[in-house]
Amino acid sequence: MWRGGALLRGGEAPRFNPKAKDIKGVVCGVRVEDVKDELMQKIRYLDKLVDELAKGKAMEKILRQ
Repeated sequence: MWRGGALLRGGEAPRFNPKAKDIKGVVCGVRVEDVKDELMQKIRYLDKLVDELAKGKAMEKILRQ
């Protein structure tokens, strides 16, 4: 099902991994774990993931698998 330009299965949006709370570090000069607004913190989590991928880190290392 298409909604808002995103493909959704079963009518539900993808959920964040519960381990996302373990993400630490600085993105764009902002410490991820110190962001109080929940939506902004999720955005910073995604920023951090993209930054690490752009630096050439393997996904397994980023996700600590």
